[in-house]
Amino acid sequence: QVQLVESGGGLVQAGGSLRLSCAASGRTGSINVMGWYRQAAGKQRELVATITRSRSTNYADSVKGRFTISRDNAKNTVYLQMNSLKPEDTAVYYCQTSTYALDQYWGQGTQVTVSS
Repeated sequence: QVQLVESGGGLVQAGGSLRLSCAASGRTGSINVMGWYRQAAGKQRELVATITRSRSTNYADSVKGRFTISRDNAKNTVYLQMNSLKPEDTAVYYCQTSTYALDQYWGQGTQVTVSS
């Protein structure tokens, strides 16, 4: 089992920045991919960004150039630096991990609200 705890959400004005963190515990040696997803009110959950243990990254087109995902394997933590935030980035952001055995784990979510 892997447990995930997110932090760093909040309220920010458009154009501002936030940094999300997600710390993993438990069977962290089994983790390959770590990532962030988001779900806006009334919409489906969508991919934001992912990063593999070897630090290969993947981003949704809507956040490319504004968001940066990174990870510290020694701390079992993944980060999401969000710059130039827009009102449409408002959502609950979820941390997600995938193990080498393709098990998936989710955090509890953290709210990000961008005011115009």
